[in-house]
Amino acid sequence: MTIAQLKYVVEVAKTKSINAAAQALFISQSGLSTAIKELEEEIGVTLFNRTNRGISITSDGETFIRYANNVLLQYRFMEEKYFGGSEVKSPFSVSMHHSTFATKIFAQIIKEFGIADYEYSLFETTTKTVLDNIRLAKSELGVLYISSFNRDYYDKVFKESDLSFEVLGSFPICAYVSENHPLADKKEVLLSELEDYPCLIFDQDENSSFYFYEEIISAYQYKNIIRTSDRGTTLELLAETFAYSVGIGTFFDEKHEKGLTAISIKTDERIDVGYIKRNHTVLSEPGERYIELFKQYVKEYGL
Repeated sequence: MTIAQLKYVVEVAKTKSINAAAQALFISQSGLSTAIKELEEEIGVTLFNRTNRGISITSDGETFIRYANNVLLQYRFMEEKYFGGSEVKSPFSVSMHHSTFATKIFAQIIKEFGIADYEYSLFETTTKTVLDNIRLAKSELGVLYISSFNRDYYDKVFKESDLSFEVLGSFPICAYVSENHPLADKKEVLLSELEDYPCLIFDQDENSSFYFYEEIISAYQYKNIIRTSDRGTTLELLAETFAYSVGIGTFFDEKHEKGLTAISIKTDERIDVGYIKRNHTVLSEPGERYIELFKQYVKEYGL
């Protein structure tokens, strides 16, 4: 087993394509395939399933890749320390659902720990990518919104991926609308009252499960949908149209600063907000502090 082989495996897992990985690594497809096959034979484990439609990572491969990522990270530290001529920065990364408060907590971490000793990454992305980033050790922590409807499905995914999820707060479900929206003066609405207005939904990966949507409310079928990929676009559309989005009713959200208001949706369902991490992982100092601040925000601002 060599460092090069570990790099090959990690790149293939990231791109899910031998061709794309070979191009990124500047080697031939045949050379890459041979190197991975030799590694699989050496360790006695099949890392990838190969079909006419492409490749996918096996369950054994996912475990191996987690270890490979950690080994490559430590190897990079050694290279930089002993051959790079500069101090090595420790990484701290968080992947999350579209969340203003989680971003604010991350900013606080940067202020407290500074930029001299740490290399920071913050990914606001799809549910599948959040899970993959934690599972493959690309991020240390993940922030998720999980409704009571899809919690059982998530628990199954967490168990299969060797992840743990800690709920830090349970919140009522609200509809965010412009202050000029016809329903803006209401304190509570039924889902049926929202049907004629478009619901803004954060787009998920095409291969993602139905249960991975951040905005899901039971088996409710949204009549009109507008898909977006980022928080800024969603906020602008909410402010300029009669669309609505579904979220948690909290004071630490920026929506009230954008000419928007939150209306309680009449439903027994709630949204759990919490963080995920890999099991049996020791968190970094910024990671521990992030969770501490997370808990403080929920306690101080949650409804």
